[in-house]
Amino acid sequence: MKSQRLLDQVRWAIRGRHYSIRTEKSYVAWIKRYIYFHHKHHPKDLGEDHVMRFINSLVVQGNVASSTQNQALCAILFLYKEVLKVNLEWIENIKWSKRPKKLPVVFRLKKYKK
Repeated sequence: MKSQRLLDQVRWAIRGRHYSIRTEKSYVAWIKRYIYFHHKHHPKDLGEDHVMRFINSLVVQGNVASSTQNQALCAILFLYKEVLKVNLEWIENIKWSKRPKKLPVVFRLKKYKK
């Protein structure tokens, strides 16, 4: 029997959990970026340090929003936990991007015509 390709395994794991098609596409794209970031090494040969380097690079070089960074991390953790069945310890020293502080609506100035 021919072994399934990694990204096909990811797709089947996502579909088996009834995630949306947009989540599937997003997770597969992030996992591809992760693999290419590490010069096409198989994720089973990579570890927590590699995940941390990729996530930190998104903030430092990519200047991504915090929600984007979180989505990438969720995709990679899904890969390890649900597909590869590898339990990663909590990843420390991640440089989280900062969410912009929003001014509450009640404090915003409105211009009124006189």
